Amino acid sequence: MASVTRFTPDEQRALGDKRTLPRMLSIPLAGLGMAVNGYLLSGLHRWTPGTPWLIALCITFTASMMFCWTSALHEAAHQTLFKSRRLSIWCGRFLGTMMFTPYSVYRESHIRHHAYLNTPRDWELWPYSDPKASLAFRRAFVWFDVLCGIAAGPVIYGRIYFSQHSPVKSPQLRRTIRREYLGIVAAWGAIWAYTTWSSQWPAHLLAVILPMYLAALAQTFRKFTEHLGMASFDPLQGTRTVRPRKWLLRLSSFLNFDIFIHGPHHRHPRLTHTTLEAKLEEYQRENPEVNYPAYDRYWKAMLAMAPSMIFNPGCGVNAGAYLDEPAATQSDADDFASDVVALQG
Repeated sequence: MASVTRFTPDEQRALGDKRTLPRMLSIPLAGLGMAVNGYLLSGLHRWTPGTPWLIALCITFTASMMFCWTSALHEAAHQTLFKSRRLSIWCGRFLGTMMFTPYSVYRESHIRHHAYLNTPRDWELWPYSDPKASLAFRRAFVWFDVLCGIAAGPVIYGRIYFSQHSPVKSPQLRRTIRREYLGIVAAWGAIWAYTTWSSQWPAHLLAVILPMYLAALAQTFRKFTEHLGMASFDPLQGTRTVRPRKWLLRLSSFLNFDIFIHGPHHRHPRLTHTTLEAKLEEYQRENPEVNYPAYDRYWKAMLAMAPSMIFNPGCGVNAGAYLDEPAATQSDADDFASDVVALQG
């Protein structure tokens, strides 16, 4: 049976205080960008010398909005996108369909990403967290992940369903995932059938597929910046956090549900995103001797990650950590915890 997130009364009240809709503007704005580009590329618009620049601007804008979709899907997987769990799930299914990744596949991978951060059981960080993945394989895969993120994402997440070692055993959940995959095939089959019938493939590639490719590229670098090269299994020490200070990063953080403040989110997966920065400051006040990997500039976090991406794409054991046997064989997680460390303790 599919896991159901159960909130404490305090978590439920915090969820009710969220203001989600302004952050969901990325969905209609991406649609607007695709529509404008489709019009410009359809031949209905009379080209001028500035048209190619306008198309490039629309592609960039659409890609930036599609990048925000990944954070909305992440919030939906936690079932905290809306106060209504059902609405979060169906929005997650729509977004997952647009990204070729079933909602339930993403959610099951992400639950284990939180519960077993940087360990071999962290399905979301495969192959970087897998000690069975050779250095040569990880060095090759990291570039597939970067250059073909639009395909790498569905491959990485799909493993939790298709792998013979999949922890997803529930027949009901597997049926749900199968239906979600069929929905993706049906939706994109219809889109591409219409594209073929209307002879709009050049416009489709530039207005839809190229922005998706660029958004996936940005998402891959965000994943790497937060995780690659991090050895610790502790949520606050095993992830990089970026605190937005400049207006552009603050806007991006707003539209991405403050996912850049990643350490506190990993420690408290069900904590409302608007309180993540305050939670980090609380930990820093209470533990002044601890040097948390928190950055005020995104480029600084990326610079800290870069050597790992080039020389040793790995985390956890593959980044030099030691994992004892009991931690590697504990029972399987089926939901997010309020406090991952407290649960493991």
